[in-house]
Parts: sequence; C-alpha cells; structure tokens
Amino acid sequence: METRISSKNQEVTIGGSRKTVFIGERINPTGKKKMASALASGDLDYVLREARDQVEAGADVLDVNVGTSGVDEVKLLPEVVRLVQQEVDVPLCIDSGNPAALEAALKVYQGKPLVNSVSGEERSLEKVLPVVKDYGAAVIALPLDERGIPRDVETRLTIADKIVERCASLGIPLEDVVFDGLTLSLGVDSRAGVVTLETIRKIKEKYGVNLTLGASNISYGLPGREIINGVFLGVAIAAGVTCPIVDVAKVCASVLAADLILGLDNYGLRYIRYWRRQQQSNAQS
Repeated sequence: METRISSKNQEVTIGGSRKTVFIGERINPTGKKKMASALASGDLDYVLREARDQVEAGADVLDVNVGTSGVDEVKLLPEVVRLVQQEVDVPLCIDSGNPAALEAALKVYQGKPLVNSVSGEERSLEKVLPVVKDYGAAVIALPLDERGIPRDVETRLTIADKIVERCASLGIPLEDVVFDGLTLSLGVDSRAGVVTLETIRKIKEKYGVNLTLGASNISYGLPGREIINGVFLGVAIAAGVTCPIVDVAKVCASVLAADLILGLDNYGLRYIRYWRRQQQSNAQS
C-alpha cells in the first residue's frame, strides 16, 4: 500500500516496497530546551536552521510541532508551517494535539500533508478526523484511547480497528492512514520492544498500511541510546515500519543498512552514496 504526501513541488511516496522514508523529528520542543526557548521567544530563524539541517541530513519529511508553554499554538503553528515551506521543499507532518491549531495550519499548507495525529479517544476521533477529511490530508493513527497506551497487543489492535472503521465512515481512504506502533521505554518495561514490534506486524498483516514510530522512545533513560535506537530501527523496519520519526543525522546509517539488508536499496546505491558523502565531508574537514 502506498501513502502519498506532498509539498508544493515535491511528492513523497511511502511504502510499496520503497526505501524507508525519514520523518525528521527535531522541530519539536518536547525534551528540547533550545527549541522550546526559540519558539517561546519567537526566534524562528533557529527553527528554520533546524529545517535546513534535517533536510541536508536526509530527511524526506519534517515533523513540525510548536506546542510549548507560553505559545499561542493556533497562531504560531500556521506561521511556522508557512515559513518552513518557504525554506525547504519537503512535505510536512503537522504535529499538534490542538484541533484548532491543526486546522489553522492546514489552511495555509501547500500540498498534501501528514497530520500527527488521531487516537482512539472519542474526542480525538470527533475533532481530528473531520479536519483531516476536509483538507484531504493523510493522518498518523495512535492505537491508544482514554485509558492511555495499552501494554498488550490485543488492546492496541482493538483500538486500531475502531480508528479504521471511523476513517472509513468519513471516506478517509485506508492508504491515507499511517499507524504508529507506539514505543515505550525498555527502562520501564522490558517487554516494550516486543509489544511494539508485534503491534507493527499485526497491523501490517491485517490492513497492509504504512507504519511509523518515534524510535528514540525505546531507549529513554538507558545508556548507549544510539546503539539501542539503531538496532531497534532495523528490527522495526523488518517488521513493517516504513516512515519512522527520527533524528535523521543520528540514525541514517543504521536505517540505510537495514534497507540494504531487506532488499529495499537496489544494488546498494543509496547506501553507497551516503558513505561517499561521508568520506567527502571528512576529507574537507
């Protein structure tokens, strides 16, 4: 199954035995003091530098989230979306839990974005899905509900069924629904990785949809985070993840190696190009 999103001039196709699509995670103030400070103070040049750096590192899509203390999200999110689209020509993933902010951003967006996100909570289904439908966007679906993130695969699948049914009732095509496998920290629950991977496999098997995940959550609170993240991404891609939300510069090599091993990189051309660029960069520094 293929999910197509676009900027004004560029289309990105996710899935269909294609390369893994990188969604850059860094325009998000959660856990990032400099980004939170920049957004709160109106330093949007900092945000645009992050956009440029992520695209240069290989991001195919950029996640844009401005939700932090002291910010009027309804006003700032469309402003940042407009400026980022002027700065870089990649599709955006508009990330907000505020339906009014989402709609404000969708009004100014040029192309077909990915919306992050809808959950199985009734309020989310009622407020977010009609906006997604009205603006012809694709949407990330989280298999959680009012009770929080389920610790078992079966409950996650039941919530996934509910979201798919509601999308179908509104005429949102299945190819425009990208599920999140929902990653919790191994430092809290030693089975967190297993549950996420099984969720990914089961949803892929049942619906054939594309899948994402915030990969770095798996290593929160643990040493050697980049090693854990890299290994987890490789396993998750093998299980069915097609567009992870990541710090591209940190995980690019691991993801390209996974694509090569899984036959998603014909003749290793993408992998080889990456390492040639790395060698050139090292030679110049």
